[in-house]
Amino acid sequence: MIKKRIIPCLDVTEGRVVKGINFVGLRDIGDPVELATRYNEAGADELVFLDISKTQKGHDLMLDVIRNTAETLFIPLTIGGGISSVSDIRDLLNAGADKVSINSAAIKNPQLIEEASRMFGSQCICVAVDVKYDAEAGDYFVHTHGGSVKTEIPAFKWIAQCESLGAGELLITSIDHDGVKEGFDIDFLTKANESVEIPIIASGGAGKAEHFVELFNETDVSAGLAASIFHNEEVEIEDLKQKLKASDIEVRIT
Repeated sequence: MIKKRIIPCLDVTEGRVVKGINFVGLRDIGDPVELATRYNEAGADELVFLDISKTQKGHDLMLDVIRNTAETLFIPLTIGGGISSVSDIRDLLNAGADKVSINSAAIKNPQLIEEASRMFGSQCICVAVDVKYDAEAGDYFVHTHGGSVKTEIPAFKWIAQCESLGAGELLITSIDHDGVKEGFDIDFLTKANESVEIPIIASGGAGKAEHFVELFNETDVSAGLAASIFHNEEVEIEDLKQKLKASDIEVRIT
């Protein structure tokens, strides 16, 4: 049985880790390199580093910070945030990233997924998909620019297209659930996992260890991602994994 992954996420702006609710109201959490080191030692399976300053303000890729972060890790590192070209992807991989996460640029130019997957291997290409439910339309739609801009692209259609273009993994964030700490969007994630065969990282909504137990018991996603509950030490990764193991969910124990 494939082991489920626990992945902390560092949202970074101006070289600092931040966290908000529903992608707004950001507050300073700490230094990305220090947090990366802590999570590496705590038993995280991977780390996701999202440069939201690049996404929102068009800042240059913070390659020095990424290099310093990568040097502290013995676990896979995924970098995302404002990646818009094959050249960006090459720079990030050269700086120490194991994978890259692309979002808005892939929606603008879906062929970027195909080109990048062909050039660097699909295992390096994760497509981040930010989704929000539209009650009037009765469907989920993709959002861009840190979740602030709605597209007319139905979420299920887009994730299937990402897989067909060669993406090796999906990072799906429920904007409705992000930062609220009331649990993952089980309904959407269940349907999403049935729509594709590639691994899905679930993001948005984790507030306690039981939410991860629910996620893995009720869906077949490959990983659960969270930020503030780990940053604030509300949930310790070692304790979380022991609880998952006690619930007969396969995880890596260090």
